[in-house]
Amino acid sequence: MSKKTGELNKTVVLCAAVAALGGFLFGFDTIVINGAEQTIQKLWRLSAGMHGFVISAALWGTVLGSLVGGFFAERYGRRNTLFSVGILYFVSAVWSGVASGPYALMAARFIGGLGVGVSTIAAPMYISEISPAKSRGKLTALFQFNIVFGVSVAVFSNQLLAKVGENAWRWMLGVEAFPALLFTVLCLWLIESPRWLIVRKGNSAAGLGVFRALNPAMPEADVRLLADEVERSRWDDGQKVTPFFTRHLWKPIMLAFLVAFFNQLSGINAIWYFAKRVFMMSGLSDAAALEQVSWLGVVNFWATFAGLWLIDRIGRKSLLLLGGVGYIVSLAVCSWSFYSGKADLAPTCIFAFMVAHAVGQGTVIWVFISEIFPNLHRAAGQALGSFTHWFFAALLTLVFPMMAESLQPGTIFAFFCFMMVLHLLWVILLVPETKGKPLEEIRL
Repeated sequence: MSKKTGELNKTVVLCAAVAALGGFLFGFDTIVINGAEQTIQKLWRLSAGMHGFVISAALWGTVLGSLVGGFFAERYGRRNTLFSVGILYFVSAVWSGVASGPYALMAARFIGGLGVGVSTIAAPMYISEISPAKSRGKLTALFQFNIVFGVSVAVFSNQLLAKVGENAWRWMLGVEAFPALLFTVLCLWLIESPRWLIVRKGNSAAGLGVFRALNPAMPEADVRLLADEVERSRWDDGQKVTPFFTRHLWKPIMLAFLVAFFNQLSGINAIWYFAKRVFMMSGLSDAAALEQVSWLGVVNFWATFAGLWLIDRIGRKSLLLLGGVGYIVSLAVCSWSFYSGKADLAPTCIFAFMVAHAVGQGTVIWVFISEIFPNLHRAAGQALGSFTHWFFAALLTLVFPMMAESLQPGTIFAFFCFMMVLHLLWVILLVPETKGKPLEEIRL
């Protein structure tokens, strides 16, 4: 290819920004329940077990969404799938706001979880397939940035709506309908992925037209060459590419599974979902711990912004290495602080851990998974990575309260630190660099 891809232009940026709004709704939907869950438990007199089912309903919807999202993205296209995600979010928000009981709320939240799971497949994949190679990392990482932004907005929204009266919880859950409706309408404007048009629909003419629209500054000969390379990516040495779970794809499958596995075995969701409890383990009061949770969100936001700025400059592997070292140091010191009786150091370690995660794994995971599979298998690969991520997120969320009751805090953090040592070795020995390479040239 004489030019790896075209120059970054307005159409690409706008399409990527719209798709990344799925990440905003992801973050908002995941966190917004925190402001309402205590009121809901009291209102409907829920037992601890039933309360857990209600609150976790969205998470299990996410697991299912990550399983089926790849099928819909391949069958109906990236654009139509994103449009459907918007509808799921909208229905979930409205139904949650008017839910008449716990079972209705569980169903509504489960539908929102489906949207989250599907969005983690369709949005990063769509952005990676429309983006120039030199800017693909930061554009795809917009999805993660919007997740963090959505979390921050949800916290702020809950604080504002907490003052509206006894039905404040309904407004907290229902207000998501407004950004969901906006996202759904904007998806109608999106251009379909040219790679999906060529590889899955066999419509080379339509794909070529989209490549022209996405790369207006690229010479016609280079646009045609790009489309031809995408067309050839459907074949391997004259034979159609083999099914997904074969030796032919063992390396990208291994990479997608492990990047998602290590993402969760860092302990990130345990810290996010139980941040207040973790801070109180260090000796902070209830109010002080709650304040630290708010600052943790601020740190996560700006560290993710830094990762967004760095990913196309120093690369995916470099960020994973940087974050991996940060993981090990912060978790090791945190574990030591509990064992040595100096638990007052633990909050600082948690903040350092959040920086390491946001700059490294947090920024890289969705970008990396969307890049490492051939065009024909990208949706299935994205689904594998997403399912792995959400399965271990659900599992860790399930067992962490039991860990907190039966193990010393220092032991918990030592376990996470050990897993991150394995993560760093994996990055050093097996993770390739994909920065700046056209998708068709990434062959693992």
